[in-house]
Amino acid sequence: MWNRMNFQEEAVQIMNSDFKDLSEAASKLANHAIKLAGVGGFGASFFGFFAAVAAIYLLVLDRTNWKTNILTSLLIPYIFFSLPSFVFAVFRGEIGKWIALVAVVLRLFIPKHFPDWLELPGALILLIVVSPDLAASTFRNDLVGVIVCLVIACYLLQEHIRASGGFRNSFTRANGVSNSIGIILLLVYPIWALLTILF
Repeated sequence: MWNRMNFQEEAVQIMNSDFKDLSEAASKLANHAIKLAGVGGFGASFFGFFAAVAAIYLLVLDRTNWKTNILTSLLIPYIFFSLPSFVFAVFRGEIGKWIALVAVVLRLFIPKHFPDWLELPGALILLIVVSPDLAASTFRNDLVGVIVCLVIACYLLQEHIRASGGFRNSFTRANGVSNSIGIILLLVYPIWALLTILF
Protein backbone atom coordinates (compact mmCIF):
# COMPACT_ATOMS: atom_id res chain seq x y z
CA MET A 1 0.00 0.00 0.00
CA TRP A 2 2.88 2.31 0.82
CA ASN A 3 4.37 1.73 -2.66
CA ARG A 4 1.07 2.62 -4.25
CA MET A 5 0.87 5.96 -2.39
CA ASN A 6 4.48 6.72 -3.28
CA PHE A 7 3.74 5.98 -6.90
CA GLN A 8 0.69 8.29 -6.87
CA GLU A 9 2.67 11.08 -5.22
CA GLU A 10 5.46 10.70 -7.80
CA ALA A 11 2.91 10.74 -10.62
CA VAL A 12 1.33 13.91 -9.24
CA GLN A 13 4.76 15.58 -8.91
CA ILE A 14 5.70 14.58 -12.46
CA MET A 15 2.38 15.88 -13.80
CA ASN A 16 2.80 19.15 -11.90
CA SER A 17 6.32 19.51 -13.26
CA ASP A 18 5.08 18.81 -16.80
CA PHE A 19 2.28 21.37 -16.47
CA LYS A 20 4.76 23.93 -15.14
CA ASP A 21 7.09 23.29 -18.12
CA LEU A 22 4.14 23.51 -20.49
CA SER A 23 2.98 26.84 -19.06
CA GLU A 24 6.52 28.26 -19.29
CA ALA A 25 6.77 27.15 -22.93
CA ALA A 26 3.37 28.70 -23.74
CA SER A 27 4.42 31.93 -22.06
CA LYS A 28 7.67 32.04 -24.07
CA LEU A 29 5.74 31.30 -27.28
CA ALA A 30 3.30 34.14 -26.58
CA ASN A 31 6.11 36.59 -25.79
CA HIS A 32 8.02 35.68 -28.95
CA ALA A 33 4.88 35.94 -31.09
CA ILE A 34 4.11 39.39 -29.68
CA LYS A 35 7.68 40.54 -30.31
CA LEU A 36 7.64 39.14 -33.83
CA ALA A 37 4.33 40.85 -34.62
CA GLY A 38 5.36 44.12 -33.09
CA VAL A 39 8.91 44.76 -34.26
CA GLY A 40 8.38 45.93 -37.81
CA GLY A 41 7.10 42.50 -38.71
CA PHE A 42 3.64 41.27 -39.36
CA GLY A 43 1.88 43.72 -37.03
CA ALA A 44 3.19 46.85 -38.70
CA SER A 45 2.44 45.52 -42.18
CA PHE A 46 -1.01 44.35 -41.12
CA PHE A 47 -2.01 47.67 -39.57
CA GLY A 48 -0.31 49.60 -42.38
CA PHE A 49 -2.40 47.71 -44.91
CA PHE A 50 -5.62 48.44 -43.01
CA ALA A 51 -4.66 52.10 -42.62
CA ALA A 52 -4.01 52.40 -46.35
CA VAL A 53 -7.36 50.72 -47.09
CA ALA A 54 -9.10 53.11 -44.67
CA ALA A 55 -7.45 56.10 -46.38
CA ILE A 56 -8.55 54.83 -49.80
CA TYR A 57 -12.04 54.29 -48.38
CA LEU A 58 -12.13 57.93 -47.22
CA LEU A 59 -10.95 59.07 -50.66
CA VAL A 60 -13.76 57.09 -52.29
CA LEU A 61 -16.30 58.48 -49.82
CA ASP A 62 -15.21 62.01 -50.61
CA ARG A 63 -15.63 61.44 -54.35
CA THR A 64 -19.13 59.95 -54.00
CA ASN A 65 -22.33 61.43 -52.65
CA TRP A 66 -21.03 61.20 -49.06
CA LYS A 67 -19.11 64.44 -49.43
CA THR A 68 -16.91 65.33 -46.50
CA ASN A 69 -15.46 68.62 -45.40
CA ILE A 70 -12.05 67.14 -44.62
CA LEU A 71 -8.92 67.90 -46.59
CA THR A 72 -8.65 64.58 -48.44
CA SER A 73 -5.46 65.53 -50.27
CA LEU A 74 -3.68 64.86 -46.96
CA LEU A 75 -4.57 61.20 -47.42
CA ILE A 76 -2.05 60.93 -50.29
CA PRO A 77 1.07 61.35 -48.12
CA TYR A 78 -0.63 59.20 -45.48
CA ILE A 79 -1.04 56.36 -47.97
CA PHE A 80 2.54 56.93 -49.16
CA PHE A 81 3.92 56.41 -45.64
CA SER A 82 1.54 53.63 -44.55
CA LEU A 83 1.50 51.31 -47.56
CA PRO A 84 3.06 47.95 -46.75
CA SER A 85 6.49 47.46 -48.28
CA PHE A 86 5.48 44.75 -50.76
CA VAL A 87 2.65 46.89 -52.23
CA PHE A 88 4.90 49.97 -52.26
CA ALA A 89 7.62 48.03 -54.10
CA VAL A 90 5.14 46.94 -56.78
CA PHE A 91 4.04 50.52 -57.46
CA ARG A 92 7.60 51.82 -57.25
CA GLY A 93 8.71 49.40 -59.96
CA GLU A 94 7.84 49.13 -63.62
CA ILE A 95 4.09 48.79 -63.02
CA GLY A 96 3.96 52.14 -61.25
CA LYS A 97 6.07 53.80 -63.95
CA TRP A 98 3.67 52.64 -66.66
CA ILE A 99 0.63 53.77 -64.68
CA ALA A 100 2.25 57.17 -64.08
CA LEU A 101 3.13 57.50 -67.76
CA VAL A 102 -0.43 56.74 -68.86
CA ALA A 103 -1.84 59.18 -66.27
CA VAL A 104 0.48 62.00 -67.35
CA VAL A 105 -0.19 61.41 -71.07
CA LEU A 106 -3.94 61.38 -70.51
CA ARG A 107 -3.79 64.50 -68.37
CA LEU A 108 -1.61 66.39 -70.88
CA PHE A 109 -3.19 65.41 -74.16
CA ILE A 110 -6.80 64.55 -73.30
CA PRO A 111 -7.60 66.72 -70.26
CA LYS A 112 -11.35 66.79 -70.95
CA HIS A 113 -11.53 63.00 -70.74
CA PHE A 114 -9.36 62.77 -67.63
CA PRO A 115 -11.85 62.37 -64.76
CA ASP A 116 -11.50 64.53 -61.67
CA TRP A 117 -11.63 61.54 -59.38
CA LEU A 118 -8.34 60.28 -60.87
CA GLU A 119 -6.40 63.38 -59.79
CA LEU A 120 -5.48 62.15 -56.32
CA PRO A 121 -4.74 58.51 -57.24
CA GLY A 122 -2.59 59.79 -60.10
CA ALA A 123 -0.76 62.08 -57.68
CA LEU A 124 -0.17 59.13 -55.35
CA ILE A 125 1.33 57.00 -58.12
CA LEU A 126 3.53 59.91 -59.22
CA LEU A 127 4.64 60.47 -55.63
CA ILE A 128 5.54 56.81 -55.21
CA VAL A 129 7.42 56.60 -58.52
CA VAL A 130 9.43 59.83 -58.37
CA SER A 131 10.19 60.09 -54.64
CA PRO A 132 13.90 59.91 -53.82
CA ASP A 133 15.25 56.92 -51.94
CA LEU A 134 15.64 58.96 -48.77
CA ALA A 135 11.87 59.47 -48.57
CA ALA A 136 10.90 56.12 -50.10
CA SER A 137 13.21 53.90 -48.08
CA THR A 138 14.43 55.73 -45.01
CA PHE A 139 11.57 57.99 -43.95
CA ARG A 140 8.84 55.47 -44.76
CA ASN A 141 10.25 52.84 -42.44
CA ASP A 142 11.31 55.22 -39.70
CA LEU A 143 9.95 57.43 -36.97
CA VAL A 144 9.54 60.31 -39.44
CA GLY A 145 6.92 58.49 -41.51
CA VAL A 146 5.04 57.33 -38.42
CA ILE A 147 4.92 60.85 -37.00
CA VAL A 148 3.70 62.25 -40.34
CA CYS A 149 0.90 59.65 -40.39
CA LEU A 150 -0.02 60.39 -36.77
CA VAL A 151 -0.17 64.16 -37.36
CA ILE A 152 -2.31 63.71 -40.49
CA ALA A 153 -4.71 61.31 -38.74
CA CYS A 154 -5.09 63.60 -35.70
CA TYR A 155 -5.65 66.64 -37.90
CA LEU A 156 -8.27 64.84 -40.00
CA LEU A 157 -10.07 63.60 -36.88
CA GLN A 158 -10.13 67.09 -35.40
CA GLU A 159 -11.39 68.61 -38.65
CA HIS A 160 -14.05 65.92 -39.03
CA ILE A 161 -15.33 66.50 -35.48
CA ARG A 162 -15.40 70.26 -36.07
CA ALA A 163 -17.19 69.88 -39.44
CA SER A 164 -19.76 67.52 -37.90
CA GLY A 165 -20.66 70.01 -35.21
CA GLY A 166 -19.14 68.20 -32.26
CA PHE A 167 -17.99 64.83 -31.05
CA ARG A 168 -21.48 63.44 -30.54
CA ASN A 169 -22.66 64.43 -34.03
CA SER A 170 -19.62 62.84 -35.65
CA PHE A 171 -20.74 59.46 -34.29
CA THR A 172 -24.53 59.81 -34.61
CA ARG A 173 -25.15 61.12 -38.12
CA ALA A 174 -25.31 58.55 -40.89
CA ASN A 175 -22.41 59.87 -42.94
CA GLY A 176 -20.52 60.93 -39.81
CA VAL A 177 -20.27 57.38 -38.49
CA SER A 178 -18.65 55.98 -41.63
CA ASN A 179 -16.17 58.86 -41.80
CA SER A 180 -15.42 58.59 -38.09
CA ILE A 181 -14.69 54.88 -38.35
CA GLY A 182 -12.40 55.47 -41.34
CA ILE A 183 -10.49 58.22 -39.55
CA ILE A 184 -10.16 56.18 -36.35
CA LEU A 185 -8.71 53.35 -38.43
CA LEU A 186 -6.16 55.88 -39.69
CA LEU A 187 -5.03 56.38 -36.09
CA VAL A 188 -4.42 52.67 -35.39
CA TYR A 189 -1.37 52.24 -37.63
CA PRO A 190 0.74 55.19 -36.43
CA ILE A 191 -0.03 54.49 -32.78
CA TRP A 192 0.93 50.82 -33.17
CA ALA A 193 4.06 51.64 -35.16
CA LEU A 194 5.07 54.37 -32.69
CA LEU A 195 4.74 51.97 -29.76
CA THR A 196 6.78 49.30 -31.51
CA ILE A 197 9.51 51.77 -32.48
CA LEU A 198 9.76 53.32 -29.02
CA PHE A 199 9.44 50.11 -27.03
